[in-house]
Amino acid sequence: MRGHMAKADLRIDWATHASAKFACENWHYSKSVPVPPLVKVGVWECGKFTGVVIFSRGATPSLLKPFGLKQDEGCELTRVALTRHKTQVSRIIKLALNFVKHSNPNLRIVVSFADPEEFHHGGIYQAGNWIYSGKTSTSKEYIGPNGKRWHARMIKKKGWTTVQGAIRKTLTPDQCTEVKRLGKHRYLMPLDAAMRAQIAPLAKPYPKRDKQAMASPEAQRRGSADRHAPTHSTTSNP
Repeated sequence: MRGHMAKADLRIDWATHASAKFACENWHYSKSVPVPPLVKVGVWECGKFTGVVIFSRGATPSLLKPFGLKQDEGCELTRVALTRHKTQVSRIIKLALNFVKHSNPNLRIVVSFADPEEFHHGGIYQAGNWIYSGKTSTSKEYIGPNGKRWHARMIKKKGWTTVQGAIRKTLTPDQCTEVKRLGKHRYLMPLDAAMRAQIAPLAKPYPKRDKQAMASPEAQRRGSADRHAPTHSTTSNP
């Protein structure tokens, strides 16, 4: 299913790390690439690279524990980083999911989160009929000297950590500012009938968009380096 053509002007295919890095740093509010390993799916419209959808193991080691799944049976959708585009984001995500599922037959569920502190309520997931299972608990993050956000487990007193068996330089608590984070909206996409039946009881009513975000197009554009980024229902940051 390589180079899937959804329409004449839309192509979904594997993205290089360099293109994924560019998209995340320029078109996503986090300005960062998730911790590897990553599955990077690129998006092209009319032959032009317009962004990337990234899947990974996520920041939470227990991501799949509630579903009784093995590590290769689920993942997290961790980035949707798009510049100006025509196709609805929910459709792009659906095609990316199909693309990844085709390459990973054992995959049974994908989890994603919408951050209310970034004025995101998960509209792109609601449009794709994802199952909403509520909000996560409050947590803490760190803001580095350059403004980059760091997950708490990546900040170490010794200034280094181990990621996938490799030593990685990181920051120490005294180099950052600790901030409290609101719980995030959690969305689930089952990839087979049995998993859909299993998680159906977890479904809760969809949250509504925050009035402040609805009233402020600039807030919806927040985080994008592209001044032409969409300010309507195709906003591309989850």
